[in-house]
Amino acid sequence: MISSLRGRVLHTEPDSVVVDVGGVGFAVAVTPQVVRAAHLGDELHLHTSLIVREDALALFGFMEREELTVFSQLLGVTGVGPKSALGVLATLTVPQIADAVTADDDAPFRKVSGIGPKTAKLIVVQLAGKLAPSRPAQGAAGTAGGAADVPSQVVEALIGLGWPERLAAETTSAVAADTATADRATVGGLLRAALAQLGPSRKEHVNG
Repeated sequence: MISSLRGRVLHTEPDSVVVDVGGVGFAVAVTPQVVRAAHLGDELHLHTSLIVREDALALFGFMEREELTVFSQLLGVTGVGPKSALGVLATLTVPQIADAVTADDDAPFRKVSGIGPKTAKLIVVQLAGKLAPSRPAQGAAGTAGGAADVPSQVVEALIGLGWPERLAAETTSAVAADTATADRATVGGLLRAALAQLGPSRKEHVNG
């Protein structure tokens, strides 16, 4: 696993840089912010994630450890691949991402190229509780009632993904009774269980 690189900048492209580390040039996919900070001949330190696939190896790099952490969390969201995750971090800062997730606001993610409305909603739902907001939440009542509101948030997410309200509510109730306590307490865990129960094809359930 290549977790970081430190070396001299050999080349830059709009979405990547080549870093010379001990005579070996590493091509790293990065955000435009990194490209702007990368000057030819200067030393550059990047926190990296190596994505291994059957047909390729790809390195993604970030200047801050927090960005790499959020990148990894985004990869855990259904429908988000490395390029889409990089696109989110190219468009939004880590605090902006955290605040949007905390506020249950998927609008910022819908502005990212390659992120559709359904995926934007999934980002908000599945990252809920995993990112610390940059500013305190307003009022303590919402925090106290958060756990009890998990099923309703999951139902809303399923409706937003196109499932009928009745089916969404019935499925959520059913999986909440069967799912482990730890998963029932989180929106992401309960949503994943509900989606597994509903299956990959929404049309079959809607038209059946």
